[in-house]
Amino acid sequence: MSAQSAPELAPVRPVLADAVDLARQALIDLGEGEVGAHLGVTSEGECAATHRFSAQLPGYRGWQWAVVLAADPESDRATVSELALLPGPDALTAPDWLPWDERIRPGDLSPGDLLAPLPSDPRLVPGYVATGDPAVDEVALEVGLGRKQVMSLEGRLDAAERWREGDYGPDSEMAKAAPSTCELCGFYLPLSGSLKVAFGVCGNEMAADGHVVYAEYGCGAHSDTTLPTGAGSPQFDAYDDGAVEMVALPEPKVEAPAAGAVTDEVPADEVPAAEAPADEAPTSDAAGEPASTD
Repeated sequence: MSAQSAPELAPVRPVLADAVDLARQALIDLGEGEVGAHLGVTSEGECAATHRFSAQLPGYRGWQWAVVLAADPESDRATVSELALLPGPDALTAPDWLPWDERIRPGDLSPGDLLAPLPSDPRLVPGYVATGDPAVDEVALEVGLGRKQVMSLEGRLDAAERWREGDYGPDSEMAKAAPSTCELCGFYLPLSGSLKVAFGVCGNEMAADGHVVYAEYGCGAHSDTTLPTGAGSPQFDAYDDGAVEMVALPEPKVEAPAAGAVTDEVPADEVPAAEAPADEAPTSDAAGEPASTD
């Protein structure tokens, strides 16, 4: 029984509930490590109770010490009956034990490993028994009957269910987005036997090459896939001209020179006449005066 599953019974008798120091001292005398805080007491009937303490042990996170105390109905003194280390509600525990023949999972087989089927494996049934006639046995071998064991109906149904629910089944994300199905694809190689109606092998190296695929599976590398035409977006998305916003920027402000600042600019009315532009025409008065000679 774990610490979290201890049943809640009648109230604990005071002689048992108050014996916290007795329970702690019993753990200290055990010498298995530091004893943590007292976590509570639980009734185990009229004559017994369990005190729980936090266990400060490396590798036992969340575990609790349990000390069972007992006292006769007429006694005013408790005694120690049992000490145990139990997992608490948040304890780190080992996984459930499995027999060795159930521990191997899909994907565990490595090169060089040997994995024999169970003596009564329901997935296998006896195959074709040789007749001794070479002609008959050769034909039986060609049609797949020359094996000691073959898959039973249960084994075939189990494999079909596994393949259909896997990554190459009709409910996968790839199949839902495909333009068509594998049964209509030129790269689809149907299986022989009873599974040929629903399953085949993909022969497209750019897709599920070499994998068994469901007939209603599909992908974008279907043999009938055509590329979109035109110069537009392959997704045929509408061009949003509102995605670009035209913003008018304000004109930069020209700061006025500070008072008393010296500048190189001269006012236009103070420019000497000699510095006037050469292309300016002379005035009428100047043109009418004759030139004086000495």
